[in-house]
Amino acid sequence: MIIQADHLELPALQLYAQRRENELKHACEPEPGYFIAESMKVIRRALEAGYEPVSFLCAGRYAAEIQQLLQAVMENRIVSGRNDTDCRFTESRDAFNFAESRDAFNRIPVYTAEESVLEEIAGYHLTGGALAMMRRREQAEISSFLKENDLHRIAVLEHVVNPTNLGAIVRSAAALGMDAVLFTPDCADPLYRRAIRVSMGTIFQVPWTFAGRKPEDWYQNGVQLLKESGWHTVAMALREDSCTPCEPRFQTYDKLAVIVGTEGEGLAEETIGQCDDTVMIPMTHGVDSLNVGAAAAVAFWNFGRIRDENPK
Repeated sequence: MIIQADHLELPALQLYAQRRENELKHACEPEPGYFIAESMKVIRRALEAGYEPVSFLCAGRYAAEIQQLLQAVMENRIVSGRNDTDCRFTESRDAFNFAESRDAFNRIPVYTAEESVLEEIAGYHLTGGALAMMRRREQAEISSFLKENDLHRIAVLEHVVNPTNLGAIVRSAAALGMDAVLFTPDCADPLYRRAIRVSMGTIFQVPWTFAGRKPEDWYQNGVQLLKESGWHTVAMALREDSCTPCEPRFQTYDKLAVIVGTEGEGLAEETIGQCDDTVMIPMTHGVDSLNVGAAAAVAFWNFGRIRDENPK
């Protein structure tokens, strides 16, 4: 359903322009809230991953492409409906009533506007001319997540609070052999606009969940839970006794968890102390370390391969 918008005063459009991301995230508590996907590439990846669209806001040139995407979703997926009567955004509740029927799904609003109108949205020049309001999903509990997925290499991000770094690490994890990503609860939100944008939508292409509901869940029990589940744990840290990620034995472990820490400070001491190995990347020219995003990419490339320990 294409709707021409001459201004951003419509309640549904004010959500794009004026609501903070944290407000969107908590909009329908105790149910998951919303997030915004930017650019056609990211929107396509979110739809292909099964995220439910609420509405779209775009330049007119993208309206037909969005309709084609929605048609493809209808043809390949039966969408279950949900009543959003608990949504805090009561003034725009009708815009968020998700389809119980295919006909209603067909009526998801696609708002189009002139560039001059869309430019009133902060950061619009980074969106590529298209945005989508999407529903968040309940994330799996870590134990069931590890059991129910066929995983051999996982990246664990501890207290990575910069959305740009988080997005870059996710993109490297998806590209360089990690089967899934775990985020400690004190990380930046993986579905923040900047994190999604920097990851180029790969957050929708790799399985992920949180390593606990509260930070203490991870710091008290996280590494131990991984080890009890059969994972060989590797802490990325600058230690004199650290080994290098290119050691062949790392490629022989069936289950390997690569744990990277926050910008500057790195991993918590208790995390390092509980891990099976501590690994650092050798530096030259007196450089002591890499940015966490670059270091993670190097580690994932080395650890993301598995070989037979005793090849015939």
